[in-house]
Amino acid sequence: MTGTDVRGQAENPGPGGYAAARLSLLTEGTCSGPPRRAALAALTDDWLAGLFARAAEGRRGVSLVAVGGYGRGELSPRSDLDLLLLHEGGDVEETADLADRLWYPVWDLGLALDHSVRTPAEARRTAGEDLKAQLGLLDARHLAGDRGLTAALRSTVLADWRDQAPRRLPELQDLCTERAQRHGELQYLLEPDLKEARGGLRDATALRAVAASWLADAPREGLADARRRLLDVRDALHLTTGRATDRLALQEQDQVAAELGLLDADTLLRQVYEAARVLSYAGDVTWREVRRVLRTRAVRPRLRKGTRERSDFLRRVVGDGWAPGGGKPLAERSPLAEGVVEQDGEAVLALTARPERDPVLPLRAAAAAAQAGLPLSPHAVRRLAATARPLPTPWPAEAREQLVTLLGSGRPAVEVWEALEAEGLVTRLLPDWERVRCRPQRNAVHLWTVDRHLIETAVRASALTRRVGRPDLLLVAALLHDIGKGWPGDHRATGETIAGDVAARIGFDRADAAVLAGLVRHHLLLVETATRRDLDDPATVRSVAEAVGTPGTLELLHALTEADALATGPAAWSSWRGFLVAELVRRVSAVLTGGAPDESGSGSEPAAPTAEQERLAVEAFRTGGPVLALRTRPEPLGVELLIAVPDQQGVLPAAAGVLATHRLTVRTAELRALDPPGGVHDGSVLLLDWRVAAEYGSLPQATRLRADLVRALDGSLDITARLAERDAAHPRRRGVAAPPPRVTVAPAASRHATVIEVRAQDAPGLLFRIGRALEDAGVRVRSMHVSTLGSNAVDAFYVTGPKSAPLPDEEAACVARRLEEALWA
Repeated sequence: MTGTDVRGQAENPGPGGYAAARLSLLTEGTCSGPPRRAALAALTDDWLAGLFARAAEGRRGVSLVAVGGYGRGELSPRSDLDLLLLHEGGDVEETADLADRLWYPVWDLGLALDHSVRTPAEARRTAGEDLKAQLGLLDARHLAGDRGLTAALRSTVLADWRDQAPRRLPELQDLCTERAQRHGELQYLLEPDLKEARGGLRDATALRAVAASWLADAPREGLADARRRLLDVRDALHLTTGRATDRLALQEQDQVAAELGLLDADTLLRQVYEAARVLSYAGDVTWREVRRVLRTRAVRPRLRKGTRERSDFLRRVVGDGWAPGGGKPLAERSPLAEGVVEQDGEAVLALTARPERDPVLPLRAAAAAAQAGLPLSPHAVRRLAATARPLPTPWPAEAREQLVTLLGSGRPAVEVWEALEAEGLVTRLLPDWERVRCRPQRNAVHLWTVDRHLIETAVRASALTRRVGRPDLLLVAALLHDIGKGWPGDHRATGETIAGDVAARIGFDRADAAVLAGLVRHHLLLVETATRRDLDDPATVRSVAEAVGTPGTLELLHALTEADALATGPAAWSSWRGFLVAELVRRVSAVLTGGAPDESGSGSEPAAPTAEQERLAVEAFRTGGPVLALRTRPEPLGVELLIAVPDQQGVLPAAAGVLATHRLTVRTAELRALDPPGGVHDGSVLLLDWRVAAEYGSLPQATRLRADLVRALDGSLDITARLAERDAAHPRRRGVAAPPPRVTVAPAASRHATVIEVRAQDAPGLLFRIGRALEDAGVRVRSMHVSTLGSNAVDAFYVTGPKSAPLPDEEAACVARRLEEALWA
């Protein structure tokens, strides 16, 4: 059904005709996007104009005006109708009656209505006091009644806006900034608010308001398409949910993608992120220009009438260096690099710059801007994108050095990189970047899209360059470590190949390219090994040493590991995790420099117990019950909890359960059996050495922990029931199902024990359930290594059979299956 057909159907004066036509339009599959929004606005215009004609009955001096989004002539399926009844005064009761005859039919149809009744003077006064009201009136559009009244109001509001722009625009920018702080950045959020988040529809409206002020204007390239794309997504969201919502929730993304004819939710998010990125960059450029203009006005009188147009014309013809007044520059130009100067707080191209003859200029300009902490002028970036020659393959040494300089500039590199991306220069320099650009990461631990995470990692790595002998390799590895996420399969293996190719293309020699490829291949090796493997096992240290190869590569991998984790998000790195990685690096370094791994603990000769451990063991033998000691250690180890208890069934689940009931988080745990001193006692003592931290509040007293452990071991404390009560009160996210637990056996991970890995949703009592399941399986836990990343637990258990030997393969697989079934239950 065409828009004309629908409008004809709405000629029925009653609300039923409009409602039927509206429903037909929204369910018509051939009309979507801007045509549907325009058709819906026109349909609503006709209906409201008919209502007004019948209600006003020829009354003069009154008009009906659409404002806000409706004023722009675009209506989403569940959009509010923003209406202003404008009148010249007169009989108050008559005006109120007219308003009722307009508003009630809208309400009767269940449509959301934002309405007001004002005289032109009242509307102008309200706009002067309320910035949001003024923004809405900037889009005022006549619907019915006295057209002259509406036109006069529009002219007055626009004139006031332009006159008040020096005061109003900073206020509008503050409003945008405050909203961004509350709602986040649209281009990185997994559940974004399409309207309120930074880079969303509100920002598009703010850019229109800036343009209407004539003070500055936003970059036009791609802006209309970005706004249209966000509106299309909002339309689909309204239709699939049946609600007036702007939040693109996870559970609705597949349906919205299908409504738009997209492949999947990731494709949808990527399009949303791309649109938001265009709007965010346009906002940065526009607000920077607004500040520049206001700063210039504050120190210099306004240009004479007509000078602005002449200035813009000559700037286009002569270049960025021309300015009115004798041909002198608008501001002092300070050189930054060959072909790059600073002017008025931006890095711009020098008058002598020739991008068409200097293929390194884009990277040189970007590096110079980042080193100086300046934004790169959008005019300069646009010129570079349009005229710069492509770099040869392999790159000249200067180009590679400028890339490293840019990456090593720290935080200013982010804004410069975004400017290069906005004009397509990044993908021209690094074609493989297109695969990761705006790619979402469906992991709550990650704060950023893949491409922004890579830049953020380089920023973090820039602070670690003093720790390594080859900072250039560290920075480029940071930029490329997740480049394989744009391809199917294991991103580490895929990224290794891509990184080697990119390294050769940008001019690294074969040896350096091999190091970069290896860093990308093993960028998760240290943190995974340190948090999931027994560092006392020589096999652990030797396997890492074999993978890394040289001490130089090890120090690079150590710095890359830390930078990657810090750039991921706060849940990915901690002082404890850093300590474990550093300890692993220390042991691997000893092997690579000719030493041998420390074979204490899980080796053939266990380390002798400390005096404190022996004292607790003797006390446990003497009393026949558990003995506890809490010892505060310097971070990152936290608080050490030593437990000695006569060997018996259920020690591990009992201890883990008691800690869970007291809201203690276990960072590490070691278990070992001690023989009785002097052989005077039968049996042995289990010694548990835990590192714990309070989930919140203060640590419980050791006496309370011991009393509960005694009760748990004798069965008088029902840990299962206690934890079930906590589970019932534990907050869980609605609408997002947690991935199922996964339990695997790590082959050849240790010569002394079988290593069982558990990956599951972290929850109170998880270690208790695991320990109980392992006890039920009849295996002994030799050591345990716990890692919690966001809402995910990744734990490794070194277990042995009755003869203190690794389990046969079939038995190990059976234990893993039983443990997985227990976690499913």
